[in-house]
Amino acid sequence: MVREKGIDFILAVGGGSVIDCCKIISAQAKTEKDIWEMEFEEHVYPTEFIPMGAVVTASGTGAEMNNGAVITNEEKKIKTGVLGAFASFAALDPAYTASLPARQVISGVFDTLSHCMETYFGSPRTANVSDEINEAVMRNVIRNLRMVVKDNQNMEARRELMWDSAMAENGILKIGKATDFQAHMIEHQLGAYTDCNHGCGLAVIHPVLYRHIYTGAAERFAHFAEAVWGVSGEGKTREEAALAGIQALADFIKEIGLPTNFGELGIEPEEGMLRAVAETSNIQAGCCKKLTRDEIFEILMECR
Repeated sequence: MVREKGIDFILAVGGGSVIDCCKIISAQAKTEKDIWEMEFEEHVYPTEFIPMGAVVTASGTGAEMNNGAVITNEEKKIKTGVLGAFASFAALDPAYTASLPARQVISGVFDTLSHCMETYFGSPRTANVSDEINEAVMRNVIRNLRMVVKDNQNMEARRELMWDSAMAENGILKIGKATDFQAHMIEHQLGAYTDCNHGCGLAVIHPVLYRHIYTGAAERFAHFAEAVWGVSGEGKTREEAALAGIQALADFIKEIGLPTNFGELGIEPEEGMLRAVAETSNIQAGCCKKLTRDEIFEILMECR
């Protein structure tokens, strides 16, 4: 349609899926090659785009802040990141999110928290300004999400959460970091097979994943427990403090009403499907270890 009508500007009004879709339309309209084949087979990335802007009506993904677009190839059953256009501007007004169902608001905010954690647990894990800013953003997310759970129309809290979402994906927290997005990669593939809600899927996966890998970065997980959740390390080993922080995360997920297993998520994947998800997930280097496909399958089975 963009080609046929000679469209010279695209306005994405919506949440992450709408904005991501427009990023790819913006790029695809400028080339005859198929974007998927270009990026995944030829390893060539688009350089020309239809100008676009974004008006965010469902925050959490931070999609307005970068050129990454999560796209599902339904034929191949692959859900993954594709690179498209940057928005020339983004309008962030919490009033535009007022009509969203509470569940969608909460799951979107958890996606923000997930972005922060997946960056925070990357490398390096020594004290640095990027991670200290990240800790402040995570604390802000937790505090304001609790406010929104109590009062879904708290616009001051929604304003803070909208800015948290932008901060999590505008690149500032990632300066000097090799990030770990393994939870996202697993959830994306789960979404390719089940079309589950992204934030809710992440809520199920994160605590289970972290219990599998925390020993590889026990010091960082213990610091996360204290700096983000206020868990005292007094009288605890590093491993005990790390596990206490992961438990605080799991308790928070339950507190805000997000699912803690696939049954609560509303899906009942069979073992064969979970094996397929594990076999097709994009494996990341990870914050602590590079998971095997068998380990990803084990994590998915524990999420049931």
